[in-house]
Amino acid sequence: MVYQPPAGARDLLPLDVAQKRWIEERLQQVFHRWGYHRIITSTIERMDTLMAGGAIPRQAVIQLQNPDQEELGLRPEMTASIARAAVTRMAGATLPQRLYYNANVFQRSPDYRHNQPQEFYQAGVELLGSGGLLADAEVLFLIADCLQALCLNQWHLILGEAGITRSLLDAFPSDLRSIVRNAIAHLDLVTIENLPLSESLRQRARTILDLRGHSADVIQKINTLDLDPLQQQKVNNLKSLLDLLAHRSNFPLILDLSLIQTFDYYTGIAFEVVSNTKTGVQVVGRGGRYDRLLALYHPQGENIPGIGFTFFLENLYQAIADSPQLPQSIPATNWLVVAENSSAYASAFAYARKLRDSSHLVRVEMDLGGRSANEIRQYARDRCIAQIAWVKADGSIEIESTML
Repeated sequence: MVYQPPAGARDLLPLDVAQKRWIEERLQQVFHRWGYHRIITSTIERMDTLMAGGAIPRQAVIQLQNPDQEELGLRPEMTASIARAAVTRMAGATLPQRLYYNANVFQRSPDYRHNQPQEFYQAGVELLGSGGLLADAEVLFLIADCLQALCLNQWHLILGEAGITRSLLDAFPSDLRSIVRNAIAHLDLVTIENLPLSESLRQRARTILDLRGHSADVIQKINTLDLDPLQQQKVNNLKSLLDLLAHRSNFPLILDLSLIQTFDYYTGIAFEVVSNTKTGVQVVGRGGRYDRLLALYHPQGENIPGIGFTFFLENLYQAIADSPQLPQSIPATNWLVVAENSSAYASAFAYARKLRDSSHLVRVEMDLGGRSANEIRQYARDRCIAQIAWVKADGSIEIESTML
């Protein structure tokens, strides 16, 4: 019998881990520089916690059950867990709170198929307790700094505004509004053309569907839609954000007011980070503003604004796979310590400890016996171990370089 991981699971071998850690460490350095602190939440959550925000369909959650018959699930994303922790475990904390995470999440695809991935790795941030222009700009500039740290140059940000798009849909009949919204979310012009709409509403739907491109052009198009004062204020706020982003040179942005989800998770800006990879264009990150989410978890229903994003590490890897900085091999061991015989064992362990204590970066292996001197040398060459320390019975050390 050949034992394999379950369908949808996979193992990360040492090189996979080295590459994943390279990505995570560079992101973590940026998060630290921006004042964010790591949070680790439970891998298992109650199903009512996971379902509260409405962003994840129940069938996407890998469900569990404990002896008390509680409905539990493996977290399919991180925002719900962090929202729960923030308003319960961190109640009374000074706001804003800047939190980041590196975590695995579990999610079934809607059309579950054998061997489709079910475990994914994500890294991201949540900025809780601050709304408005500066918080939105901070998160978007933070994304740019993260991608710069990964030396990823071929990317762009697709920026929408869920509040604007949702308000533009209010003009449609209530019985058709969700259908129009779903069609716009999926760029489905065919459905729009076949709905029983007046010509003016059909043209409005076409216009919303086409609100994508250069920022100035999109703002000009939306101003043709006879906005009410509240809608105009939202557009003005968006324009202020765009003006602020424009002060950073080479910020690759596409404004897309047709970018809307089929759920009410986001209340303000919503965005995707897209990059070219060997397998085509990939979404490497996603996020947005969710000013009503934390109230669902708050014991008193208090509204606390929030905004965040997540990077999909597998997709990020695909985007930077050709980067010369990404590790292409596991780190080599620096030293191989070999005891001449059993009388030298204690001295060999003591010398290995001395080498390890000399630097937090040094890697030291002990030879575990059973090989000739020539076999030991060949092992060191195969593993790219730079130096062998031969420890004699009297405690003396003979250093041999394998790089000669």
